[in-house]
Amino acid sequence: MTEPTTLSYEVSDGVAVITLRRPQQLNAMNSAMRAEIVHAFGRFDRDPDARVAILTGEGRAFCAGADLKEMADTSFGAPPPSSIPHLGRTFHVSKPTIAQVNGVAFAGGFLLAQMCDLCTASTEAEFGLTEVRWGRGAPWATPLIWMLPQRVMMEMLVTGQPVKAHRLHELGFINRIAPPERLGEETMALARVIVANAPLGVKAGRELTYMATEMGRTAAFPVGDYCFEQAYRSEDALEGPRAFREKRAPRWQGR
Repeated sequence: MTEPTTLSYEVSDGVAVITLRRPQQLNAMNSAMRAEIVHAFGRFDRDPDARVAILTGEGRAFCAGADLKEMADTSFGAPPPSSIPHLGRTFHVSKPTIAQVNGVAFAGGFLLAQMCDLCTASTEAEFGLTEVRWGRGAPWATPLIWMLPQRVMMEMLVTGQPVKAHRLHELGFINRIAPPERLGEETMALARVIVANAPLGVKAGRELTYMATEMGRTAAFPVGDYCFEQAYRSEDALEGPRAFREKRAPRWQGR
């Protein structure tokens, strides 16, 4: 793929930062950005220097959703699932992801925040399933039933009204909330905590969380054993206790 035109990809100290860069359009997703988001996450998954990815937006918006002007120009009807960048459905990664929501996250922008494993947000951020206001839909919002109370999800879907970051933080949708000037620092601190941990344990914890949402309590126990078996059998499982005994930082090998 040629050099991206709607986003950037940068890696430092194990953290990849993917920044949406259409600030004049509030980072609305056009066809180019949709393709480049998928490519950027694929690059992250293959990148041996990146252990966590942060997705954010340039300017005063995270992402205002789909580019409605492009939709009008192309008479874009019902989108097939493959046309929307939907982590965990249309493409997959094996490492943790964090949505750093610096401004509005509406419609498809809400999807980008929902699809990441964790979410941080500015105190000024707003979230909304605004599709109902423009005759569109949000079929991808189904997983919200495991992330928000039913009546909150229902209200967001049928009113299209935005919800403040503070409210979604109270409800557990947002992991960390910070003033705009400190959001990047807060998100990077969270990412670095993850980077410092044993890679196989992080991978297993991520897998267990998603697999547990698919089953009941009893069925989830053997799934937990399965997810962590590789971590327990690894060299890192011996390195951790040794590092504790020797009062030093662990030297993880990921095997």
